[in-house]
Amino acid sequence: MPQADTAERLQKVLAAAGVGSRRACEDLIFRRRVTVNGKVAKLGDKVDPNTAEIHVDGQRIVTDTKLVYIAMNKPRGVVSSLDDEKGRTELADFLGQFQQRLYHVGRLDADSEGLLLITNDGELTNKLTHPRYEIQKTYLAEVTDGPLSRNVGRQLLAGIELEDGPAKADAFKLVGALGKTAQVEITLHEGRKHIVRRMMDAVGHPVTRLIRTSVGPVRLGDLRPGGFRHLSMAEVSALFKAAGD
Repeated sequence: MPQADTAERLQKVLAAAGVGSRRACEDLIFRRRVTVNGKVAKLGDKVDPNTAEIHVDGQRIVTDTKLVYIAMNKPRGVVSSLDDEKGRTELADFLGQFQQRLYHVGRLDADSEGLLLITNDGELTNKLTHPRYEIQKTYLAEVTDGPLSRNVGRQLLAGIELEDGPAKADAFKLVGALGKTAQVEITLHEGRKHIVRRMMDAVGHPVTRLIRTSVGPVRLGDLRPGGFRHLSMAEVSALFKAAGD
């Protein structure tokens, strides 16, 4: 049961989360399209927005206003840390306006760039980084020692053996080529250290630049290096769905 001092009308909580007007949210509740903590909600229900687990049409709705979900375009040379002991340029240098304690979801090594998710939602972070949920990530890699043969893609999709075990791409595409340099797109769902670089090394095409362009349903888009944006409600709901919620 919600605490008396924090409980609010469900339609008010849904409207504050951006689901729609209070009248529209009342209609969703009336049509039995809203669940709270796994049970179908009723008009008149009160909830604690900080703790209730609310779904509309099966999609998770985040109602805790203290939770922050950010997509950032990490520049090359920036370490994936919010408290780097060596004093290097880090994520915190770009996110100083946020008072909450934030966490990065997974990592990008300093020489890599692109999409990094940042949040203070520990539950979602744990799910997105747990191997069982197999969250796909897509990278754009510039590689050398071309031209690439068709066999490169076949090898990566079939799986190759690395020093710490086999690795396999979920998807692979040649984006463009010029002389001995090529751009390839590679999608995979595991997160071992330097996995893309090591896979491309193994097939004879070292990576000279690596950009992560998507994590699950969230895409980098046209974010400038060092820039960030808040995720939309639809993106957050899609991340929860990808993580098995």
